Amino acid sequence: MALTPLAITVLALLNERDMHPYEMFQVLVQRRADRLVKLRPGSLYHTVDRLDRDQLVRVVGTARDGNRPERTLYAVTAAGRAALEHRVAEMLGTPVREYPQLPLALAEAHNLDRDAVIRLLSDRIGPLEVELDELDAIRDSHVSSGRPRVFWFAVDYLRAMVETEIGWLRTTLAEVEDGDLPWTSPDLFAPEPLPTQPARG
Repeated sequence: MALTPLAITVLALLNERDMHPYEMFQVLVQRRADRLVKLRPGSLYHTVDRLDRDQLVRVVGTARDGNRPERTLYAVTAAGRAALEHRVAEMLGTPVREYPQLPLALAEAHNLDRDAVIRLLSDRIGPLEVELDELDAIRDSHVSSGRPRVFWFAVDYLRAMVETEIGWLRTTLAEVEDGDLPWTSPDLFAPEPLPTQPARG
């Protein structure tokens, strides 16, 4: 089975300790894992069921919290642990072209007028600054709790990416505004000639 990002996250949680899906969701919300994977209760339950069918996790009992219904406890299997280790190692060591939206939008930004691009890129910076503050708060909470950095240094990576994007946007905006990056409409270019076909004898 190809492990989805959420499946990796579930296996990693169960590698810490046995849990039921509701607890998994609560722990992931507390850890702000929604910055790493799409996190929805229904998707998580479906992922656990699939991992169970593929024998990467197994049922080890039930747990009851007060008068709430019993919940099924899961544990990671040896096969699940091996699959987790293999996939994480593969992801760490192998760059993958992920096709984020921003590079495509930048490549096609010349289809918009200069003032619109300046406004849109300026508007983009505000939410990124909010995200940077949120990442700082997450990092501070990990530091203050004494949780070892090896469990959350992905936050440092996310922060570096956001900070780099903000810096790049500010520099590029200044270039567009100052005319160092002249804005040219695509209709000013002559169409590229089509390649000629060799004559058939």
